[in-house]
Amino acid sequence: MATSTHLGLRHALVLPQSSSTRVVSSSGLSLCKEFAPVKLKCRGVVRSARGGVVKAVVTVENYVAEKSLGEITKGDFPILDQEVNGYKLVYLDNAATSQKPESVLKALRDYYGGYNANVHRGVHALSAKATDEYEAARKKIADFIKAPTDREIVFTRNASEAINLVAYTWGLTNLKEGDEIILSVAEHHSNIVPWQLVAQKTGAVLRFVELTSEETLDLEQLKGFLNERTKLVSTFHVSNVLGAINPIADIVKWAHAVGAKVLVDACQSVPHMPVDVQALGADFLVASSHKMCGPTGMGFLWGKSEVLESMPPFLGGGEMIVDVFLDRSTYASPPSRFEAGTPAIGEAVGLGAAVDYLNNIGMDRIHEYEMELSKYLYEKMSEIPNVRIYGPPAGDHGERRASLCSFTVEGIHATDLSTFLDQQHGIAVRSGHHCTQPLHRYLGINASARASLYFYNTTDEVDTFIKGLKDTIDFFSSFK
Repeated sequence: MATSTHLGLRHALVLPQSSSTRVVSSSGLSLCKEFAPVKLKCRGVVRSARGGVVKAVVTVENYVAEKSLGEITKGDFPILDQEVNGYKLVYLDNAATSQKPESVLKALRDYYGGYNANVHRGVHALSAKATDEYEAARKKIADFIKAPTDREIVFTRNASEAINLVAYTWGLTNLKEGDEIILSVAEHHSNIVPWQLVAQKTGAVLRFVELTSEETLDLEQLKGFLNERTKLVSTFHVSNVLGAINPIADIVKWAHAVGAKVLVDACQSVPHMPVDVQALGADFLVASSHKMCGPTGMGFLWGKSEVLESMPPFLGGGEMIVDVFLDRSTYASPPSRFEAGTPAIGEAVGLGAAVDYLNNIGMDRIHEYEMELSKYLYEKMSEIPNVRIYGPPAGDHGERRASLCSFTVEGIHATDLSTFLDQQHGIAVRSGHHCTQPLHRYLGINASARASLYFYNTTDEVDTFIKGLKDTIDFFSSFK
């Protein structure tokens, strides 16, 4: 079978009885236009049931593939069509925030320009439409992560607030002195600081799982930590620095065996791969809108119904009550119990539009394409001398890590690298500790640079980045 250098897929050439030619990938996607100028060397011929001829391709010359997913979708994102410092923008900072397609921008304009009103409290037409769209977004998110009911989706300002909500409601109610919370050294600050605060208030103990030699979570150590005092395991699904992917379903099984709850930080997984909360089996899951093509200022908490029902309110105010008396109040059922005050209505509508957009592409398709990008990025970066990539290898098909690489270059500070890439090449990458100071200390570094991809990126952009990175290294090395 032939391999396209553009997509990294195996193809079989199909020659129907007509004179047209098309190349089909193993996934069934037509990759070559009719009458494309293709020279092929084949090792065998098999006649299909429909009378066509199928040839196993050995070599391909002048092969012209149809557009990749990145090329197909890039035009949906107006911000990507611009120059930065005189260069075509190459945006590789998607782990920090994703860009927004035109359909999401339109949803925001439509809300603020057409039916802006407060939700749940009005009987007039604008309020009714705003309420319908707001609650429709909740239903879309529930379906997107395969939640049993949209009553298990709580809107928050972001994933950080969602974790704090669990910490200050479930945590303060259920944790006591001597109880243990298991985290890892690779967690985002948002999944460390809230638990530190709760531990200070309750006397609970934090335990931190370290990494293996491949810089993945040490699962044997995690299993060794679990005991009857363990009340919570809170960890990432995909690391925003290492790109490592945790086997959440296994972790849940081990934690539940000792009676512990599990919270999953899914900020780097929900935007990039299919996520099924029922299959994972966790008790809580959090994610952010802005990393999945939606607006900023919006995130969500998913929690099992019975757990949410047991939790007290997080904030007090309108919307989260049933009745208010001068001496007491009664509280609404979830999710309203945790959504005090006027919510971010437009942002919820925008997130709903983002979910529609991702569904129209298909999360399986996004994940498959991003695995190819992950492998391509990792392999290209691995070829550059003095570059240290953090996290596990990509695997044969890019399945072992997310489509991001955090890295350092010997003798060059990450901020200098990122600044030069921006100013001299128009390439946007991130530098710093990526809200993971404990992880960087564990790795023995004070900062790293990070190139992170999304489905609207292409291998051509990776090539541009690699060329720019080499040029940057050469520039700083010239001063040594």
